[in-house]
Amino acid sequence: MRVSPSQLVHGCVLLKDVVGKTNRPIIPKKTVLTNKHINVLERFLVEKVEVSERLHDGKVYIPKPESKKEEHVMEEHKEIDISTFSFKEHYFYVVENYQKLFDNWRNNAPIDMLVVRNLVIPLIERMDDIGSAIYSLHRYTNKIDYFYHHSVSVAIIAAFLGKKLGYEKGEWIQLGLAGFLSDAGMAKLSPGLFKKAGSLTHSERAEMIKHPTYSYRLLEQNSSVSYAIKLAVLQHHERIDGSGYPLGLSKDKIHQYAMIIAVCDIYHAMTSDRIYKEKQSPFKVIEELQREQYTKLDLTVVQTFIEALSNFSIGTTVKLSNSMIGQIVFMDDKSPTRPIVKLIEQDSIISLKDEKDLFIDEIVNE
Repeated sequence: MRVSPSQLVHGCVLLKDVVGKTNRPIIPKKTVLTNKHINVLERFLVEKVEVSERLHDGKVYIPKPESKKEEHVMEEHKEIDISTFSFKEHYFYVVENYQKLFDNWRNNAPIDMLVVRNLVIPLIERMDDIGSAIYSLHRYTNKIDYFYHHSVSVAIIAAFLGKKLGYEKGEWIQLGLAGFLSDAGMAKLSPGLFKKAGSLTHSERAEMIKHPTYSYRLLEQNSSVSYAIKLAVLQHHERIDGSGYPLGLSKDKIHQYAMIIAVCDIYHAMTSDRIYKEKQSPFKVIEELQREQYTKLDLTVVQTFIEALSNFSIGTTVKLSNSMIGQIVFMDDKSPTRPIVKLIEQDSIISLKDEKDLFIDEIVNE
């Protein structure tokens, strides 16, 4: 019987070797599968395996149901050659499919991690593209579809930041997956709540802050999801001073992945146009993160993020908040978002460190 790993149960008997890229078996035939084996198959993105129609104890094997809707997303994904996509095309493709998955979750479909991995990992592996696109992600979104863009962008930024923090590939992929799934629990809120234009009422906010818990519950019994991802999803709105939600945890009880996703979540939200709030310049947001790093956010995470985003080269063309165009001529390590800029049309030089009302609005693509 040929089934996907998500349909396997404890006690299934493997009829054929599961072979990896090296042609050596990941799991040899005749293995009696445990939950640990099933977890390995899903982590290696194995799509199908051959198993006996009877379990090891002789009982008839009844495969777990596979969501037809998510299976449909997978089939569509297989038919498209994403290797031909530009980064931007790939990004929009993942956003479109996230929306389909989210609609499935609203209809009580389980989260299929094989589908999620096949969708997310190829995108976040494009690190060379991400390095140059990181300044532009907020421009891809719009007020109406902000929510779907947000989850994909947080996945990208979290993987990017994880790598900058020195994490191994397996870890920053876990971070990307956690970012992608962090708001899955929104599917369990009242329809339209997360798209509401006005301020939330007290009761609506009380419901909204439950979404990390709902996200966690969607993943809680999924053996193919690491405990680190589950904690990151649950805790990404916690703050180190205990002012966050849903549990009001202090720093020593918050998982490092959650503290990373918190920074990514804030950055993308504040730099994006939302129904209920106008966007801010990425560089203005960086300065806001600097102010928050001592009380609410992890210092190392924030400083690494700021260094990564402020890694401009001399000669980079920028647009200032007064619409003037200039080129960076000197960087101050102590004030990375406030370099010395030569204004092109005015043929003059200003230090943003001295011009407190001015800031870099965006990098100009040349």
